[in-house]
Amino acid sequence: MLIADNCAIAYLFQQVRRKILAKILLCGGNKSDLRRFTLVSVAPPPQPATFEELAMPLFEQLYNFAHWLSKNREEAEDLVQETYAKALRGFSSYQRGTNFRAWMYRILRNTFLTSRTGLKATMTVPLDNDDDTPVVVPTDSQTPESILLDRSNQQVLQDALEELPLHYREVLLLCEVEEMSYQEIADALGIPTGTVMSRLSRARSALRGIVREKLQGAQKG
Repeated sequence: MLIADNCAIAYLFQQVRRKILAKILLCGGNKSDLRRFTLVSVAPPPQPATFEELAMPLFEQLYNFAHWLSKNREEAEDLVQETYAKALRGFSSYQRGTNFRAWMYRILRNTFLTSRTGLKATMTVPLDNDDDTPVVVPTDSQTPESILLDRSNQQVLQDALEELPLHYREVLLLCEVEEMSYQEIADALGIPTGTVMSRLSRARSALRGIVREKLQGAQKG
């Protein structure tokens, strides 16, 4: 890649030198005209990124998210494949300059919600009222974060995540695993940022409760 870039730069400057020489010959060596000649005047206009350039770097992230949603490897592969097909067909409607990653995640999520597994998940788990008031969580020395640092309890945390309702699991994954901002999550899920904050707070509280129950059960056993 570096060699190709160097060749391109060398070619550009070769063309620039030719144009400068031609300009000097035409104007009889008048340097005052030459001062107005810049690289900008001969550089090609920037081309918009293609779908492949934007979408392919997101493949692994989208697959991981699909796997967390569906809890099934083959279904996750199908979801990602369908997501890319839909995104490619609708790429002309994508607004350049907006968040492409959030756009792709939203297509993936909507694709999952219309699948058999997604329909089952949304029908069996009722959504909460999703108000914009964050839940105040009591201080607990044993948080999901501290459990994650303990390798012996990583499976406990993973099992707890899988038990969370879909609307809690997805917002936690987008925030903690994909490291999306509140605005990115809002764009991906199609909800207000206030709702994102509320769901995150409730999701963390629910996760703490599930983890606590599992650890207490393990100690009694």
